[in-house]
Amino acid sequence: MTQPLAFEDVSVGDQWRSRHRTLTETDIVNFACMTGDFDPLHVDHEHAAESHFRRPIAHGLLGMAWVAGLGSHSPLVETLAFLGIENWEFRRPMYVGDTVYVVTDVLSKSESGRKNGCVRWHRTLCNQHDQIVQEGVFKTLVARRASATADRGRRASRTAKKRMVG
Repeated sequence: MTQPLAFEDVSVGDQWRSRHRTLTETDIVNFACMTGDFDPLHVDHEHAAESHFRRPIAHGLLGMAWVAGLGSHSPLVETLAFLGIENWEFRRPMYVGDTVYVVTDVLSKSESGRKNGCVRWHRTLCNQHDQIVQEGVFKTLVARRASATADRGRRASRTAKKRMVG
C-alpha cells in the first residue's frame, strides 16, 4: 500500500489523473434510491426522451460524489478534514455508458499551524472524449509530515497494546 502524501509533499502546480469509471444505469438507480431524487429526467426513459437531453442523464451530485471518490486516490494524501467546495460548475450531462476520470491540480497551499495545512485542489471531471463535465475547487485540511508520522506511530502503538492485551 502506498503511503499517503503529507502537506509538504504537494506543490502548487502538481497534477494527477485518476483511474476511470464507467456510468451504468444501476449507478443512477442506486443514487436515486440513496438520495430520494427520482426526478424523471434521471429515471424515466420516456420523459427523458422528450427532454432537451433526449435520454436519461445522471444526477449532477453523483458526478460530484465521483469527483470526491476518484480524486481521493489521485493523489492519496493524509486528509484530516474536507473544508468546502468553491465555484462548482456543471458543464455537460453524464449518460449511461460514459467513462469519466478526474484531473486534480494543486491551486494553493497555506499553513494552518504545526500539524496541518489547507490545500485548494482544482478538480475536473472529464468524459471519455476528454470533455469537461464538471469542475471546481475542493478545499481540504492535510496533515503535515511530522504530524502524520506521529499519528501513524500512535495508531501502531495502540494496535500493538491491543494485541498484547487481547
